Amino acid sequence: MSQGSPGEWAPLDLTAGTPNPFVHELHLSRLQRVKFCLLGALLAPIRVLLAFIVLFLLWPFAWLQVVGLTDEQLQEPVTGWRKSVCHSGVLGLGRLLFFLLGFLRIRVRGQRASRLQAPVLVAAPHSTFFDPIVLLPCDLPKVVSRAENLSVPVIGALLRFNQAIFVSRHDPASRREVVEEVRRRATSGGKWPQVLFFPEGTCSNKKALLKFKPGAFIAGVPVQPVLIRYPNSVDTTSWAWRGPGVLKVLWLTASQPCSIVDVEFLPVYHPSPEESRDPSLYANNVQRVMAQALGIPATECEVVGNLPVIVMGRLKVALEPRLWELGKVLLKAGLSPSCVDAGAEPGRSRMISQDEFARQLQLSDPQTVAGAFSYFHQDTKGSVDFRDVALALAALDGGRSLEELMCLAFELFAEEQAEGRGRLLHQDGFSSILHLLLGSPRPAAATLHAELCRELCQAGPGQGLSLQGLSLRQFQDFSLRDPLYGKVFSTYLCLPHAPRGTPQRSKASSPGGPTALANGTAQAPKQKGD
Repeated sequence: MSQGSPGEWAPLDLTAGTPNPFVHELHLSRLQRVKFCLLGALLAPIRVLLAFIVLFLLWPFAWLQVVGLTDEQLQEPVTGWRKSVCHSGVLGLGRLLFFLLGFLRIRVRGQRASRLQAPVLVAAPHSTFFDPIVLLPCDLPKVVSRAENLSVPVIGALLRFNQAIFVSRHDPASRREVVEEVRRRATSGGKWPQVLFFPEGTCSNKKALLKFKPGAFIAGVPVQPVLIRYPNSVDTTSWAWRGPGVLKVLWLTASQPCSIVDVEFLPVYHPSPEESRDPSLYANNVQRVMAQALGIPATECEVVGNLPVIVMGRLKVALEPRLWELGKVLLKAGLSPSCVDAGAEPGRSRMISQDEFARQLQLSDPQTVAGAFSYFHQDTKGSVDFRDVALALAALDGGRSLEELMCLAFELFAEEQAEGRGRLLHQDGFSSILHLLLGSPRPAAATLHAELCRELCQAGPGQGLSLQGLSLRQFQDFSLRDPLYGKVFSTYLCLPHAPRGTPQRSKASSPGGPTALANGTAQAPKQKGD
């Protein structure tokens, strides 16, 4: 992989020929650009203004349905005049809202199952913030939403009207409560309306299905897959992790003379006994059925936190390592990692504050300091382990070979064992290295560490193994000599912005790393999710 300019990046193709679902590039001809400029100046402002007026007109209907009802009363579905009047008003105004934005036609194929036949609806691919249009042909089913959305004007009122199920991403107990609430509604015997899920959990470019999250399948009840297509000549609706922002997508879509949406109801999927017991198996099988109907691949790609990751063997790695972004921040600040004294003590953590971090890296601009500091894992006091900083600077320096860098990583994070048994890399250190260098989520890296230790221990006492950690040779076998993981390390540590060049590839690693898909502009990743 060649070194790029400071303003460019190259997302990696690690999906074995599968289209990258996180990148959307909008290519317009000169004629199309002229057309969008004219219609954008004449049509888009009027459409967007009228759509916002209708959006605010939805608020009285949403407020009327829940006003005067206690939290206990809202634990049961709303009935009577509130249901009939407010439901009809929101449904009609919702259709008018999307009509004004240019969605003149909603073509429906197949037949929606009743709430008794399929208590849960799963819609995919989830590619844009326009996807709530699928609520209209589904007769406004209940949804699952982030609790933070309750504070958004109008949107919060509509979610209360919908009697949505709320989840807090910062509260593990909230997730358990959501699971129980979904199960309660799904098994209510038709008392509750259907619950709609976007099981991908975030937006993609419609070229491949992201890995389905198991939330919609935990109840083990039948689900009905719902396909969403936008068969327009120009794809202005996609809102992927890398691509046009929300304002551009809204403006371009409103500039289209007519946008079409296809909503297709597939046959109800009845889970087998094995699928009912295993939500992940259930989710994977439904994902494959929907991908086959769409004619696109089903992938293991997903978003963990705010970072897109892909699966390589048993390891999850970031689509674009955050280390690359850190390198661009430091390069923009004029900092050469080789000039920094990163004297971390091997095997012992030393937590430093943001102020000390700035002094160590000789950074003075507060914005640059905050941006660089945010790339490291912080404890509850807001401090970071200086070993993380030392390893990151060594990787960005580019003066070490891959073998030397892996030895340094081991020396920094391995711990001395009792009774002179040498040094071993335990789960926390292993997770820190993989999270820093590859962007791997810490829980996934910890699981892989446990599996490696268990497999090595089963290989026999002659290996000199321990269930608790990896020796230097075992870590090198994993990071340098493994045909798959060696390729991942050598590719991700061939930095496109290394100030002194790129680390030399290991002779022990596999040649022929993954190729780049496309170039784009370096920008902060957009946080997109439901």
